Amino acid sequence: MDGISDVAVGVKRGSDELSMYNSPNSGMSSISDVASNGSDSKKLRVEEAPPSRVLHIRKLPNEASETEVIALGLPFGKVTNILTLKGKNQAFLEMGTEEAAITMVNYYNTVTPHIRNIPVFIQYSNHKELKTDAGNQRTQAVLQAVSAVQSGGSPSSDVQEALAAASSPVLRIIIDNMFYPVTLDVLQQIFSKFGTVMKIITFTKNNQFQALLQFSDPVNAQQAKLALDGQNIYNSCCTLRIDFSKLVNLNVKYNNDKSRDYTRPELPAGDGQPSLDPSVAAAFSKDSNSLLGKIPGALNPLSAAAAAAAAAGRVALAGQAGSSGVLLVSNLNEEMVTPQSLFTLFGVYGDVQRVKILYNKKDSALIQMSDANQAQLAMSHLNGQKMYGKIIRVTLSKHQTVALPRDGLDDQGLTKDYANSPLHRFKKPGSKNFQNIFPPSATLHLSNIPQDVTEDDLRLLFSNAGGTVKAFKFFQDRKMALIQMSTVEEAIQALIDLHNYNMGGNQHLRVSFSKSTI
Repeated sequence: MDGISDVAVGVKRGSDELSMYNSPNSGMSSISDVASNGSDSKKLRVEEAPPSRVLHIRKLPNEASETEVIALGLPFGKVTNILTLKGKNQAFLEMGTEEAAITMVNYYNTVTPHIRNIPVFIQYSNHKELKTDAGNQRTQAVLQAVSAVQSGGSPSSDVQEALAAASSPVLRIIIDNMFYPVTLDVLQQIFSKFGTVMKIITFTKNNQFQALLQFSDPVNAQQAKLALDGQNIYNSCCTLRIDFSKLVNLNVKYNNDKSRDYTRPELPAGDGQPSLDPSVAAAFSKDSNSLLGKIPGALNPLSAAAAAAAAAGRVALAGQAGSSGVLLVSNLNEEMVTPQSLFTLFGVYGDVQRVKILYNKKDSALIQMSDANQAQLAMSHLNGQKMYGKIIRVTLSKHQTVALPRDGLDDQGLTKDYANSPLHRFKKPGSKNFQNIFPPSATLHLSNIPQDVTEDDLRLLFSNAGGTVKAFKFFQDRKMALIQMSTVEEAIQALIDLHNYNMGGNQHLRVSFSKSTI
């Protein structure tokens, strides 16, 4: 298996062997890499080392193993070396590339890493590579085993034990780009290919559908994560983002369409919660185009048609059986909001057919989407976001359609029909727009930029929309770019104001939310 030969491993103990890390001319590392015990970490952060593929990890628990340290780096790429400083509760981890190390540090800046439920601290080391003896056979075996699992091999039993120490049996699953509802049963079918699924809890957090899923064994969780992270459940959508949960055991109180304990079938369904409709399970069919179908032994997922059928029935996300495509939006800024601004913002998540701002309650509006899936998608992404300075509330409406005013009646332009709008993003089946549905973010993706438009032109245009441009990057062909505003609210405002903006020569700017940062 490639890459094993370049893995060197060593464990050094004793102050004389640490001299290379403690020498006065090794610059910052003598301060922050080894000397710091974390109590003065605030002071030291000011003088952090520049990015390096070698990472310095502090405040490890006494009993932490090399495997557990390696597991911190696993999700981000290949780990090529490790040096543990046993007496100091510290370690150095060398990643295969600097990019992998940067991704890892950025991630752990937002999500504190834990080993054995103890928070640990990660920063760049001043060393660009680790020079160690390759004498420690056991650690080298662990590194090789981890590489084998990452390359799709299956780990041997001793390696399974090593990996088990490094992870929880509970996975946290986030579904990105969720164009079709994903049910608890879908998750159970996918993940049970990797081991016994004991419990699942689903919920919505930060406007995203998430789940916690517990295997009977941490090794199964590790294998499922390595195989499934980044894969799509359905064609071009519903992307799995998987990491380990800090929880090691889930407490499930009810068996229904939101949570399930497969070890305790006698649990009640809970107040007003239906147990899952068996007709949904019958909608499954094979679809060889879905990525997961290509993973040996993984789920043959729903076809789009079966997914739509399941969505029309009672599924985890529909909220109510056969829900309509009409949304009720409240707490709007009535001085500023217009049907057009709602059409543009909600049009990011589906094709808006009609908008009605309520005549007697102008801080509320009804928005009719093309179907219930689009309404669900818009609700899950936009509820709780800020529009014109107010946090908007988005719920499913009881109405099946939005009525137009009767002929001859003027309702002050509060109702608009967009059924024939040329600006619908999703009218073409299989459009690549289906693959680019992301939650509101400070970074916007721009496309259809005319050749003669410069970075300064775009920075000025977006600054005039009332925000601060923090960063900008053209794609290679200069027809597309990323632009980063200082807040998500500013980006929402800029999208409302500038999507379909005429850049001259009848070329209209296209604006959407991006999953990237600059």
